[in-house]
Amino acid sequence: GWRNERVVHVPNVGRSRVILVLDSDPLAQRNKVQEVVKMMETELGGGWIFHKLCKVYLFISSQRIAGCLVAEPIKEAFEVLSYPVGERQDGAIAKRRRSNPSKLQFGEIVLEREVIKRAPSEVLHENLTGVILCKKEAVHAVCGIRAIWVTPSNRRKGIATQLLEAVRKSFSKGYVTEKSQLAFSQPSSDGQALASNYIGTRSFLVYKTGNLCR
Repeated sequence: GWRNERVVHVPNVGRSRVILVLDSDPLAQRNKVQEVVKMMETELGGGWIFHKLCKVYLFISSQRIAGCLVAEPIKEAFEVLSYPVGERQDGAIAKRRRSNPSKLQFGEIVLEREVIKRAPSEVLHENLTGVILCKKEAVHAVCGIRAIWVTPSNRRKGIATQLLEAVRKSFSKGYVTEKSQLAFSQPSSDGQALASNYIGTRSFLVYKTGNLCR
């Protein structure tokens, strides 16, 4: 209930609201952001979530912070490859097997050697659960979603989606950021599902956190 709140108007939030906090805002607001970041770090890990160039979006419900999104300006990102059905996507490296693997036979024992191939256009992008396969060629992106967090009691209520909508409406002054210009940093398995559902494709964008647009 701050006097000078920067409210981002998004539909379907009812009596709740999304507010934007910048590094230039009053100390009370910045201190509250630091408190929320500490809560986020207990689940997401510490030391990487926030810096001064970040824009912080807080979802307020019943005068309590129910969710937080930390966004930052970026220049480029990489498209996640859409994996064929049947290949593992749980953090393991995707494998492509030869149709006729090499065989070694010792009496009645037959050993098969599996050969792992990777297409030359693929690179590995590490995340919190393992690796993500991405295209080598970078594409233009504007906004990096550094972290999203929702309190356990408020999950599965669409709050993360509302925070993403608030980012698109307000991150770039004067226009709405396209979904194709959003990229996600270090997505966990839940983060990958959120990004895929929100963007509408499994080939969403990811980015390296050091690649800022200063």
